[in-house]
Amino acid sequence: MADQPGHFAWYELLTTDVAAAGAFYGEVVGWGVKDASTAGLAYATFTAGNAPVGGLMELPEEGRRMGATPRWVGYVAVEDIDATAAQIGRLGGAVLVPPTDSNIGRIAVVADPQNATFALIKQPAYGQPNPDTLDEPGRVGWHELLAANQQEIFDFYGKLFGWQKARAENDSTDLYEVFAAGGQTIGGMLTKLPSVQQPFWLLYFNVDDIGVATKRVSAGGGRILQGPIELPDGCWIARCADPQGTLFALQGAQGPKGTARASASEIGWSARYGSIASHGRMVLPKPKR
Repeated sequence: MADQPGHFAWYELLTTDVAAAGAFYGEVVGWGVKDASTAGLAYATFTAGNAPVGGLMELPEEGRRMGATPRWVGYVAVEDIDATAAQIGRLGGAVLVPPTDSNIGRIAVVADPQNATFALIKQPAYGQPNPDTLDEPGRVGWHELLAANQQEIFDFYGKLFGWQKARAENDSTDLYEVFAAGGQTIGGMLTKLPSVQQPFWLLYFNVDDIGVATKRVSAGGGRILQGPIELPDGCWIARCADPQGTLFALQGAQGPKGTARASASEIGWSARYGSIASHGRMVLPKPKR
């Protein structure tokens, strides 16, 4: 299982309509849905082929009363979850749900010092078989942090998980920080616009044809918030919201005919999701995504 420390090992969708969300992502990403409920918890898994890639469950009523909205949560694997949770406190973050045993492993829900939430997991019961599957269709291929201040937050994750900066030392770009776990490039960080109310992690799902996938987003009641856009490395991306309002992104090798190509050396972009917005810049050379 995907228990390599410092790598994202599991993903979970907390939503207000499990049946509708399962059908939506099945059409858009090609996932199957398999019941994995226990006596005390209604739970399902998204599957790519026969492999589980994420969890699906109702947003807890307590969370709804506190104003929580549907969201994707990424779980990072750690060897000692209690020690890591304690370290988060020392580094200025917060432990929202303390380490506890669950149906998917021993977990904790936490926030970084700028209040972006994520989760920790030890010995996950499910997960991607190994990090080499990041490029496969149906997998989560990129992890993007929209931070209050990207330059200030990177050290937190570096100390916590050992993440390294993946761009070349002579690259002066400071708007988008690409990072690696164990030598493998897995995501990027950028500073959000002031209009963004809350820092958050955005997950990118791999699809074969992003033109087809974005049409299915619209047909299924979701929204295309930006894109498709072609990046300098030939990858196409689109940022979206599902019918329940959950933010996610798609990436694929193909785009629709007539879509404008970005500059070969640089791409500037901005994204607005109602009250959510982000901006950044990526300059070549850029590690393979």
